[in-house]
Amino acid sequence: MNSTTKILLLSALGLAGCTSLPDQQLANEALKRGDTATAERHYRQLAELGYADAAVGLADLQVASRDPEQLRKAEQTYRSALDSSPRAKARLGKLLAAKVDASDAERREAEKLLSESFEAGEQSALLPLTMLYLQYPQLFPGVNLQQRIAQWRAEGYPQAEMAQVIYYRSQGTYDQHLGEIEQICQRMLNQMDVCYVELATVYQKREQADQQKALIERLMSGYRAGTVSANRVDGVAGVLADSELGKTDEKTAQELLEEIAPKYPAAWVSLARLLYEYPELGDADKMMEYLDQGRAAAQPRAELLLGKLYYEGKLVPMDPFKAEEHLTKAAETELSAHYYLGQLYRRGFLGKVYPQKALDHLLYAARGGQNSADFALAQMFSQGRGIKIDRVNAYVFGQLAILRGAPQAEVLMQELEPQLLPAERARGDELLRQEKQLRGTAWLESVQMQAMQSQ
Repeated sequence: MNSTTKILLLSALGLAGCTSLPDQQLANEALKRGDTATAERHYRQLAELGYADAAVGLADLQVASRDPEQLRKAEQTYRSALDSSPRAKARLGKLLAAKVDASDAERREAEKLLSESFEAGEQSALLPLTMLYLQYPQLFPGVNLQQRIAQWRAEGYPQAEMAQVIYYRSQGTYDQHLGEIEQICQRMLNQMDVCYVELATVYQKREQADQQKALIERLMSGYRAGTVSANRVDGVAGVLADSELGKTDEKTAQELLEEIAPKYPAAWVSLARLLYEYPELGDADKMMEYLDQGRAAAQPRAELLLGKLYYEGKLVPMDPFKAEEHLTKAAETELSAHYYLGQLYRRGFLGKVYPQKALDHLLYAARGGQNSADFALAQMFSQGRGIKIDRVNAYVFGQLAILRGAPQAEVLMQELEPQLLPAERARGDELLRQEKQLRGTAWLESVQMQAMQSQ
């Protein structure tokens, strides 16, 4: 739509007596203060008039809802603006690349869209493009990602610096490049606040307490000034509490999370998780207080953790029925909830075994990438509790569990494989091939890319 047509349309609206014309600046301001309803109304009206930027804003709101139907609408909205907006191409590329059940064709389309938008000057496409190449190298065999990142860095693209850090994570060489990562993130700290998390990780690994303290002071100064997101504070708190990264500082982590939680409800769940891992920081009542705050803000992770507490009987009395209630609420968005529900039904914690429910939830969790679900399925079919023993299926899921790195699965297979008849082994190998094919690149991602989860 050309500018003359847009002016005529807006004039027509004015002549018709419209007292509240759509305005993108008003939409942007409403979005900043959290008034998504007003922002959506303005974006939608402007999008209907043919404004590509407004269409992108509307689709961004649809994506943020995380509702499956809204995500489908977002894809359509982005597509409506592709011809006139590199941002729309970048956003649609990100959306297609992030789809859990995306086909290879959709991922190739995502690569095309991201590449085109990047060439058109949309630098935000660089990182999702990097992730796409890392997660699905088999779809892009001609791409040498390290060479491409080096070229991007030489051309001065800021996001290429973070692409390099992500690449080191994916290759398991992060620790060998701590000095370079520190230099990158010190340069990029004012441009990309994710660098706070990376620097905190570097200092944690090196046990550089003074540098860590100075970084946290700068982090919180930025947060209070509105230049650093609460999400980054949450991320740094997670680093401080991670024992795998070095000496922990869980007390400081708790202080950071308590400051941001009133305005960032996800931090209530992080606080509860912190007490779960470090009970000395507070009692069960304190943990329940945190979880109640998280549940009041409709945080599914709060339901997941509460369900897990009742499942394990840790800090609260074991209660399988309460566990089922909270895990079911969390299952809409939290993959691990399906694993725990499957275990509840498999182990008969609710009074009897529910084999079909157990199979449904565990298979969903396994195909979604949950680490322990394949081994639970192998146990289910090998033990035969509440169901008939099925050595073939036990073999299939046991092999998948081994690929996931589960040492217990190797022991199980050592016991099971000598019992398999040649025909059962052949059938198991065929089913294993089919299951791998069904899981496809999503399964390969979950097996091969675990090193990237913290990113």
